[in-house]
Amino acid sequence: MDLTFSEREAAFRDELRGWLEENPPDPKPENGDEAALSEWRRAWQRRLYDAGWAAPSWPTEYGGRGCTPTESAIYFEEIGRARVPLAANVLGLLLGGPTLMAWGTDEQKERYLPPILSGEEIWCQGFSEPEAGSDLAGLKTRAVKDGDEWVVNGQKVWTSGAQVSKWCMLVARTDTDVPKHKGLTYFLMDMEQDAVQVRPLRQITGEAEFNELFIEDARIPDANVVGGVGNGWQVALTTLMNERAGLGFALQIRLRQLLDDVIEAAERRGLLEDPLYADALADLHMRCESIRLLAWKGLSDVERYGQPGPEGSLVKWLWSETNQRLTQLSVDIVGTDVLKAGSDWSYELLRARGNTIEGGTTEVLKNIVAERVLGLPRLKVAA
Repeated sequence: MDLTFSEREAAFRDELRGWLEENPPDPKPENGDEAALSEWRRAWQRRLYDAGWAAPSWPTEYGGRGCTPTESAIYFEEIGRARVPLAANVLGLLLGGPTLMAWGTDEQKERYLPPILSGEEIWCQGFSEPEAGSDLAGLKTRAVKDGDEWVVNGQKVWTSGAQVSKWCMLVARTDTDVPKHKGLTYFLMDMEQDAVQVRPLRQITGEAEFNELFIEDARIPDANVVGGVGNGWQVALTTLMNERAGLGFALQIRLRQLLDDVIEAAERRGLLEDPLYADALADLHMRCESIRLLAWKGLSDVERYGQPGPEGSLVKWLWSETNQRLTQLSVDIVGTDVLKAGSDWSYELLRARGNTIEGGTTEVLKNIVAERVLGLPRLKVAA
């Protein structure tokens, strides 16, 4: 894998870097109001969209730039280095859009892709359930056909951004008489109906990033089935692979920035001469480099096979554990600011607690790596 940029790739990087320098986002709202923050990120996505930078990896026929996987990686690296916010509709751009491009009908692509790109319609992901978080195929949300519509009942949890979303990528059970992986269907559910109730889940950080969904007789037109009835498992896998691959570059860049900030704090306090701190920081540096190279390895898989592979699970697993180690070490190195309510460092410390749960628990990711990357046999549990 050659990480040397071509002339085209270097020109792409310079163009994006120059645009970001000349077009910084508006100042972040200081009051911390969630609605204000959402609008701030939506306005930033609109600026990206107007300049053609909202989703450069999308094909040109859908409003993107038709960028290569390497250029897409450069895009996330430059967004991270500029320390600008991610777009408001990150789940729509990274998950919903690519899933529709792979499985959607021409009508679905024409209807949904433009407002995803512009940020006019925000998307969320309705996969996890109270009793089926790590075992997606064990979900119980039920969809029953009624004429040319489906009636849906059930509950979802850990639904990021549901409180501001128009559409939900919903997986529901449509057949109870077949093996659990084969009885699922992938829907696009309109969140703006009384049958869908959103209940925010307040986190340790004080924000409500995640939500519960209570679905009681919600109706979804048959035209909103993606990939065919009973094929929801395969469609959902496309979404999940894009989730772990698409966010990998953004996450590893942010991790590198935090580590650089901690090293700078250690240098100011003269702690780099302490062998205990020096060893801990060196270990984090090696982890960051490993994660960066694994993210590029995932990129090479996309270029070779046309889609990300299961190695994306390894990137997410290592990132989540490394970020927790890093933020915990910051308590000793940065000092009391990390423990002050409302400070940036206290937010990073508290928010990192959920890293090993969200986006696939570490335990489940280890199983994926063991079985699908290393080829180890599945664990057999005695009756």
